[in-house]
Amino acid sequence: MKKLLLGNEAVARGLFEGGCRVASSYPGTPSTEVTECAATYDDIYSEWAPNEKVAMETALGASIAGARSFCGMKHVGLNVAADPLFTASYTGVNAGMVIVVADDPGMHSSQNEQDSRHYALASKTMMLEPADSAECLAFTKQAYALSERFDTPVILRLTTRIAHSRSLCELGEREDAGVLPYEKNIAKNVMMPAMAKGRHVVVEERVLKQTAWAESEAVDAEINKIEWHDKKIGVISAGACYQYAKEALGDKASYLKLGCVYPLPVELIRSFAAECETVYVLEELDDYIETHCRKHGIRVIGKEAFTLQGEYSQTLIEKVILGTQKPVLTVDVHVPGRPPVLCAGCPHRGLFYALKKIGVTVSGDIGCYTLGAMQPLGMIDTVICMGASVSALHGRNKADPAFSGKSVAVIGDSTFIHSGVTGLINIAYNQSNSVVIILDNSITGMTGHQQNPTTGLTIKGDPTSAVSLEKLAEAVGVHRVRVVDPYDLKECEDAIREELAVDAPSLIISRRPCALLKKVKHNPPLKVNPDKCRSCRMCMRIGCPAISFKDGKATIDFTQCVGCNVCRQLCKFDAIEG
Repeated sequence: MKKLLLGNEAVARGLFEGGCRVASSYPGTPSTEVTECAATYDDIYSEWAPNEKVAMETALGASIAGARSFCGMKHVGLNVAADPLFTASYTGVNAGMVIVVADDPGMHSSQNEQDSRHYALASKTMMLEPADSAECLAFTKQAYALSERFDTPVILRLTTRIAHSRSLCELGEREDAGVLPYEKNIAKNVMMPAMAKGRHVVVEERVLKQTAWAESEAVDAEINKIEWHDKKIGVISAGACYQYAKEALGDKASYLKLGCVYPLPVELIRSFAAECETVYVLEELDDYIETHCRKHGIRVIGKEAFTLQGEYSQTLIEKVILGTQKPVLTVDVHVPGRPPVLCAGCPHRGLFYALKKIGVTVSGDIGCYTLGAMQPLGMIDTVICMGASVSALHGRNKADPAFSGKSVAVIGDSTFIHSGVTGLINIAYNQSNSVVIILDNSITGMTGHQQNPTTGLTIKGDPTSAVSLEKLAEAVGVHRVRVVDPYDLKECEDAIREELAVDAPSLIISRRPCALLKKVKHNPPLKVNPDKCRSCRMCMRIGCPAISFKDGKATIDFTQCVGCNVCRQLCKFDAIEG
């Protein structure tokens, strides 16, 4: 049976057909749907882990125990999981282990454009890169076979376009991989220096075997493949860039499509290049394949003609290589700009307004609340990575105690569990006069409403234990803990001022569910009485998308308003009514 699948859905189907038994991930766009779809298969135990490091360690533990396993993450999540990744390359596996990492060229939903292929090279871990959904499914199944054959985890690299595009897939049956017997092997699985030295030798020998596979068997399996057409132009590419090149150049070029991007073949590339007059390497982000070619004396054109930044396109490739460009279709319609903004009724808005009124410096974090940096709120000063808001606030306050009464950190509930709690421990342990605010909206909001350890529900919606943020803070040594309702501006302002004035670590929990949660019951929408409105624009200062000005008066879009009453608290003329 054939079915049209997203790349992420196809990977999940590959996990199912490949006999995966344990899946552990942390949600991160563009990788999130892989685990969400895997959770729909009852044969796969699936979970959201607190962070990517825990997810990878869980998957490795399951693999060593004899069950085929999986963990998934986006590119910046691989930074978090790098510690176990490098050692997993040494220990190897028992049953197959597949790691999915989704890179984000163009930064559609990310804070950087890092290229995860470097992790495969640095950790010496085999990496496959599919170019459509059919290959997502096939390569995932192939990854399990390769993992067990070469005794290594295998990374499957996606990009946003592959993860979120659709193509036809041939569905198959599930392979009954069973659970392999576990055998105690200290020399293989206990990475003390003496054992690790021996395992490093094994890793280097493994890479040589994998390179030989990439030269020959990978070609037979059409993972690495050559397509001969006009030999005046040769293109070496992988993933989405292969698709772009095919659409742009057609039969005007020959193609070497690399499905295995670590280890890369040498003689296969050399022989292909020797047949072509001019060879281009088309790859988004870094010059990874190009550097490999140049290292081995293979003449190619790469980043001197193309960019290190953002996504490629058919138009770009055609323009650079052929010097031509097809007419761009245009539509004579003016579409107004729609800048990113906190949703109408977002519980974070009131808290940010209170921070702005007080005039503090805000150490921010990764989540939908990062939009608090946008005007008219403009209340985030720094964003680094998940969890960094808490640690950076501590560093700021220790560097200059004058900041202590003027700075706070904001972090979401899921992000706090992911990597903020260790920063809070550091604040308590080293007695930092720091105020941390957890923006608890009862869900992992930015990636699409996934559960997390504070919500009391599993990935399948089953009840489970829920972390108490209040008790956790007390347990790590923060004794000033208070909860506020971000819809109550005065309560928020009073709490922040009081905690900033105290010479002790403190935690404020701004608690109200995300306005987009289906379970949330909203109040009736508000409306503006034009006779009372004095056009002072005070209500515009919170940046609510439901509020605008028409004919010189404030107006509220009843289709967006959730009746949160935040704007009502700002109007001095009682023009906003229920």
